[in-house]
Amino acid sequence: MVRGQGGIDPSRIRRSFHPRLPTHYSPFSLEFGMHSSSLSSFFGLYICIPLSSFSEYIDRSIDSAEGVRGVREKSEVVAFNNSLFVSFPFFTEAVQGESLIQTGIPAYRWPCLLWFCGTSSRDTMNALAATSRNFRQAAKLLGLDSKLEKSLLIPFREIKVECTIPRDDGTMASFVGFRVQHDNARGPMKGGIRYHHEVDPDEVNALAQLMTWKTAVANIPYGGAKGGIGCSPGELSISELERLTRVFTQKLHDCIGIHTDVPAPDMGTNSQTMAWILDEYSKFHGYSPAVVTGKPVDLGGSLGRDAATGRGVLFAAQALLAEYGKSISDQRFVIQLELKLQGFGNVGSWTAQLISEAGGKVIAVSDVTGAVKNSNGLNIHKLLKHSKESRGVKGFSGGDALDSNLLLMEDCDVLIPAALGGVINRENANEIRAKFIIEAANHPTDPEADEILSKKGVLILPDIFANSGGVTVSYFEWVQNIQGFMWGEEKVNCELKTYMTRGFKDVKEMCRTHNCDLRMGAFTLGVNRVARATVLRGWEA
Repeated sequence: MVRGQGGIDPSRIRRSFHPRLPTHYSPFSLEFGMHSSSLSSFFGLYICIPLSSFSEYIDRSIDSAEGVRGVREKSEVVAFNNSLFVSFPFFTEAVQGESLIQTGIPAYRWPCLLWFCGTSSRDTMNALAATSRNFRQAAKLLGLDSKLEKSLLIPFREIKVECTIPRDDGTMASFVGFRVQHDNARGPMKGGIRYHHEVDPDEVNALAQLMTWKTAVANIPYGGAKGGIGCSPGELSISELERLTRVFTQKLHDCIGIHTDVPAPDMGTNSQTMAWILDEYSKFHGYSPAVVTGKPVDLGGSLGRDAATGRGVLFAAQALLAEYGKSISDQRFVIQLELKLQGFGNVGSWTAQLISEAGGKVIAVSDVTGAVKNSNGLNIHKLLKHSKESRGVKGFSGGDALDSNLLLMEDCDVLIPAALGGVINRENANEIRAKFIIEAANHPTDPEADEILSKKGVLILPDIFANSGGVTVSYFEWVQNIQGFMWGEEKVNCELKTYMTRGFKDVKEMCRTHNCDLRMGAFTLGVNRVARATVLRGWEA
């Protein structure tokens, strides 16, 4: 029998908490390799909770474990295969067999319970848990009815499909596709489709929920959705990607539509992917350009869409800085980027370019190839050219090389994480020296880091507002397709600025009303709009 640190016997714990659990159920039968790429691992005791039980019991379980020394500070949530794993790390003095049982955790109330010891990668709090936590706090501030709160959290529909295609070499390959349609109270559901090898229902669920609040904050008539296929697009040829996209569309075409669910590009997909979806969908329903957004302009895509998210970040930054008597031109910016094949990440590259054009001094940037710094300001035009030619910022001669791991801690006025989630966490939050953080990426700041930064006086403009420029211009594209009348780029950019500026004022108003920070201001704004629409439509009928 394998024992964890502190001498705890997994089988004994399993019997103690759930005597009906099959004895042949191996405590080591689940793998967490998908989380191992970014964060450290440690030994711990985990409780497995099906997602259906998460909403009702997660807060209670963590609270009831407070009697175990150190558990509350160290406990964490990891999502995997439709379950949440709440960890309680081993402390030789604090957690010893019976003392763990005495914590009062209502373990018997969870179905399919599993306790086990093992090594797991740690994400301080995964996107689903963080989004749900923020929703809960917003619901509490708004005083929502508990039944309505639960209803708003449950997805409208979850779809899982098998996609089998012939490879170029004649072999067959199968992939799993997902679409989570979270809420349609305010209009058709809206959200991207990503192709990535780590796509899973939990991630898609979290992002779909986030889209519901984001579209409401932006005050566009959409709900939230998200989808994806678990694949490695870099390992597939163009023809294989096309076949995969068309099969995925064939499986989903009855569940998406102009007034039902409108997909868009996301990680690993682009305008060409949307063109394939449009063509395949139109075979079933007639020519329907409004069924997807982010299309090529030649097929009804909107001018200004490529730069929309980055431009929205610029407008959001202008609104935030103006609130404190500052402007783009007198601030120093650090931008963390995601590398893409055509150069560094689309959102980050446009943000850097537009901020530079507005007079801001971008002093450091990074992507997965490395980081570069110039205290006098980087020449973004030359950096963009270098990044495109060299597939990354590494080796750029217009600045000094910098350890990518230190970029977030650079001395600056405004930090803009535009890469992956969870990059600002409890390990590095105390070292961050920026005065403002503008979240161009989805969920870049963990809740624990939020608390640390708040105590330091750092102002964070949350992702559900700051990066909503993309979905806002997607809405403009949808409107143009339905009207059959295309706008000029100047009109698109002007309308985007109006929406972003008004959105910031709405967020600030909620902050004043509920005496909360910008993140809760944005969440209360979005949740309140969705809740009002839900009640007005008669959700109890």
